[in-house]
Amino acid sequence: MKERLEALKHEAVAQLNSVADAAQLNDLRVKYLGKKGALTEILRGMGALSAEERPVIGQVANEVRSAIEALVEEKQQYFQRRETEERLAAEKVDVTLPGRPLKQGGIHPLNQVIQDIEDIFIGMGYRIAEGPEVETDYYNFEALNLPKNHPARDMQDSFYLTEELLMRTQTSPVQVRTMEAMKGEVPVKVICPGRVYRRDDDDATHSFQFHQIEGLVIGKNIRMSDLKGTLLQFTREMFGPNTQIRLRPSFFPFTEPSVEVDVTCVKCGGDGCRVCKNTGWLEILGSGMVHPRVLEMSGYDPEQYSGFAFGMGVERIAMLKYGVDDIRHFFNNDLRFLGQFARI
Repeated sequence: MKERLEALKHEAVAQLNSVADAAQLNDLRVKYLGKKGALTEILRGMGALSAEERPVIGQVANEVRSAIEALVEEKQQYFQRRETEERLAAEKVDVTLPGRPLKQGGIHPLNQVIQDIEDIFIGMGYRIAEGPEVETDYYNFEALNLPKNHPARDMQDSFYLTEELLMRTQTSPVQVRTMEAMKGEVPVKVICPGRVYRRDDDDATHSFQFHQIEGLVIGKNIRMSDLKGTLLQFTREMFGPNTQIRLRPSFFPFTEPSVEVDVTCVKCGGDGCRVCKNTGWLEILGSGMVHPRVLEMSGYDPEQYSGFAFGMGVERIAMLKYGVDDIRHFFNNDLRFLGQFARI
């Protein structure tokens, strides 16, 4: 039996040394060391050995098993290393190749205009005030001198959620909330940016959702000349130092007197062109002196205090500033359009 074990060892070593791959190695391992392998088959005959021979043959069998197992382990490690090296060679990355360029984003043109307007008015001493987009009828209309059934409510076709709640149609409610929070103290000097909603058909110049920025100043001896000077300063910083403005009489329920404000055409500078319909002027916002009734409802004595307010559409300003002819471009998320402003 000892000779059979020695012969088995030499045979296994010879075959293991010539093995070609991991699959063949596993087959040889099972052949020699498996439960039905050659070594097990030889050891089944130990029952016929004498008591003196069994320890000797057992020791030889263990040595043969250990030698085969050691060689199998060695070959397994060799094949694992070879597989790893082959995979690394196949998956090798040339680190000297140029990387894929990442496209640089930019601020949305509407956000850029809002930031520009905020910077201008912050530079003039204003602070920013914000309020809810879902507003009560009181703050959106009644506190602005628009009681129920007032005909001027028809100027703004609204999204009502209940009889008393609606999507705000303007940012003027923020002015009312600011005045109430001030509890009659002055000065009040705020701008109120935000989204507003009106039931409107989307076209090149209208949208059911758009952005407004409104301003409010309250104090003693506030005059129309203060309003004009403020708006002239704003338009020159926004559109250029040679910009001029003109005030045209208008009507708003929450201001008296009320005016529409025009600027010299950003395209022709006032000479007349297709953009301004040859008038030389473009309308940009509405404004006026705060109505005494609005002051009174918000806790201010109109005999002691006065103020002015103005409101502008951000999309309108952006369209003029950037020469955009369709408001829908701002909301379609077309990267070809938005990408033009990444460098502005």
